[in-house]
Amino acid sequence: MNSGSILSGLATVLATAVIAALIVVAACSPVEDPSLFPEFNAASAIPPPTKENTAFNPERNLYWGDLHIHTSYSTDAYISGVKATPNDAYTFVKGGEIKHAGGYGIRMSRPLDFAAVTDHSEYIGVLRATDPDLPLKNRGLRERLLKDGRISNTLLMAQTMLGFDLENALVPGWKDFSRAAWRDIVATAEKHNDPGRFTAFIGYEWSSMPGERNLHRNVIYRSAHVPELPFSSVDSEDPRDLWTALEQQRKQGMTSFAIPHNGNVSDGRMYDEVMFDGKMMDASYARRRMENEPLSEIFQVKGSSETHPLLSNEDEFAGFEIYDTLLSQSQEDSRAKGSYIRDALRTGLEMSHNEGFNPYRFGVIGSSDGHNASSPVDENNYHGKLPILDGSAGLRMGEANFYPASMPGGQRWSSAGLAAVWAQENTRGSLYDAMLRKETYATSGPRIVVRFFGGWNYPKDLFKQQNWVAQAEQHGVAMGQTLPAGDAAAPAFAVWAMRDPLSGNLDRIQIIKGWVDDAGKSHEKLFNVAWSGPRSLDTAGNLSPVGNTVDATTATYTNSIGSGQLSAVWTDPEFDPLQEVFYYARVIEIPTPRWSTYDAVTLGVPAPKPISLQERAVTSAIWYQQQ
Repeated sequence: MNSGSILSGLATVLATAVIAALIVVAACSPVEDPSLFPEFNAASAIPPPTKENTAFNPERNLYWGDLHIHTSYSTDAYISGVKATPNDAYTFVKGGEIKHAGGYGIRMSRPLDFAAVTDHSEYIGVLRATDPDLPLKNRGLRERLLKDGRISNTLLMAQTMLGFDLENALVPGWKDFSRAAWRDIVATAEKHNDPGRFTAFIGYEWSSMPGERNLHRNVIYRSAHVPELPFSSVDSEDPRDLWTALEQQRKQGMTSFAIPHNGNVSDGRMYDEVMFDGKMMDASYARRRMENEPLSEIFQVKGSSETHPLLSNEDEFAGFEIYDTLLSQSQEDSRAKGSYIRDALRTGLEMSHNEGFNPYRFGVIGSSDGHNASSPVDENNYHGKLPILDGSAGLRMGEANFYPASMPGGQRWSSAGLAAVWAQENTRGSLYDAMLRKETYATSGPRIVVRFFGGWNYPKDLFKQQNWVAQAEQHGVAMGQTLPAGDAAAPAFAVWAMRDPLSGNLDRIQIIKGWVDDAGKSHEKLFNVAWSGPRSLDTAGNLSPVGNTVDATTATYTNSIGSGQLSAVWTDPEFDPLQEVFYYARVIEIPTPRWSTYDAVTLGVPAPKPISLQERAVTSAIWYQQQ
């Protein structure tokens, strides 16, 4: 494994940037405005607020988290100028202010309830411990941004990404440094874990990148009983070998699961119909995948992995935050088929029908993949993923460098996402078990509250009854579960959503259905089941747009459209009890400004398209199969 694998193969695109910089010899004066780039003051930094203990709730509480955060113990983060530690990461997600690699303070709009530091297991902590000679070692990113011009900044990117050879930087006995870093990660999680108030999970990222195709997984442990050193893609790039390691650990009491992410840049390999070696899947493979990977991450900085317009051409919202080129030197397109979760759920139905097994009955979450010991999920407070690429508004918008439009980072990355978990209490055990049963959903950043149940005899006025959650559970199942056969003609689905008080109103609730026909071919259909305002469905079941109040010149919007809450009890009008089916809910907000629009206003430049986006929540599915 070399630095190209960890740094996502940026060589060619950065070389393009260098050429552009050398051709354009103007604009070499500093471009960052110190007044918009305030220096972090440790003495006045805001500490995490005190959080009240949440009581045990048999009907479950909603908890918000991020299970994908990197610190300076990750090689790519350290090369990019990050010095923040796991302690900083937990301070940040608990609501405190920490120092960004760009030298300014960053803080979340609201604390999270749980989180995991998931540094890359490949050479974890080695660079921080050995402190090699890197371009940002003597002159930090803040100084360079405030004193250097666009050409220098572009050359700095190229020098940082192209001029570092990880393998030559490794020192004898480097595994000892990795063991020490891992011990610190575990100890820091133990220190911040506060049952009832905040849960700190122990985890890491396994960063397999065969042929520059993303097969990364985050491994999450249920307790502090963990191995001496994480399994890495240096050991093997085959997910089956990762599963074997986790299975062996579970026999020793080290309970864990893995979470695939960024299927959108896997070129179809994340949710393929074949195994890593190209051989056809079998029942044993499907069983192992389900046991080891109950969840998939679908929203994060590197885009959405729900679906793609090429796969869902009748879904008007399928083009949300699409990032569909490989994280490689070539920047070639990532094949849509096999890269997105809706397609994976459909593939699972086909395999169940045709082969008798289904490897893709997973739930969903969002998480950020922030690399500055932080979760960059707030559109109006976005601070990027990798500082050297997008650590300031000037870098992100190409005003402080010469940034090819196709290059990773810049305006193409997203401000996303979060994991939502319905659990009885805020403890490692309760949250882990909730994730294992897939009572989870993903959001693109806002904290939209969603409950989704499927049953057979739900009354139309279910939501008017005080004990509606208890009734929904008594006569059905929650998101992530399989609906048993019932005595009604068709199942009903109860879905309820409430807006994030710091974000936009709700536009609509949709239920996405996937099924497999007698010939073993899968299909999908989208149903609008609840919506705001005096709109109505046309004969094809479509709904007119909610409108758009976003003002790009000020990066503002109004909640004069949309609704604060939406709900529906919907019965599938096309149900066939002989078909295997899945259903999941998607909640769409009204348009709000994208992070790039906020940056444009800050810099006084025209906002690039899209100026707005419709944030969303996507639930885990409910399955039905005749027994």
